[in-house]
Amino acid sequence: MDQFVEKKRTLFFGLPWTFTTYSINEELLKKKEGLFTLKEDSCYLYKIQDVTLTKSLMERLFGLSTIICYAGDTTDPTLELKHIRNGEKIRDYLVKTSDEERIRRRTVNTLNINADDLDDIIQ
Repeated sequence: MDQFVEKKRTLFFGLPWTFTTYSINEELLKKKEGLFTLKEDSCYLYKIQDVTLTKSLMERLFGLSTIICYAGDTTDPTLELKHIRNGEKIRDYLVKTSDEERIRRRTVNTLNINADDLDDIIQ
């Protein structure tokens, strides 16, 4: 069972001085933040539709990256994993596992291609 646990880091030397933790397993992406008031947000991986990886100049200097997950979730349509290490591995894992979860739950979206338009192109 693959699982990632990463902490949000500061841009100054990439130190983990923040109180935000991201954990990813085969079914859920969880974001826990706060010191005195703890807020936890989660999203099922099958709801994640697209994943974007960004790296600013400061993030590249300290080996960090930000992942933006676009999901069909009503509370958080975009979920950001800011200033984390191993961004490429985590992005690849999210893309692969979200596809597998959609297939497993039989919630695969398909495109509706109009066959009449294709007939016009072929002739």
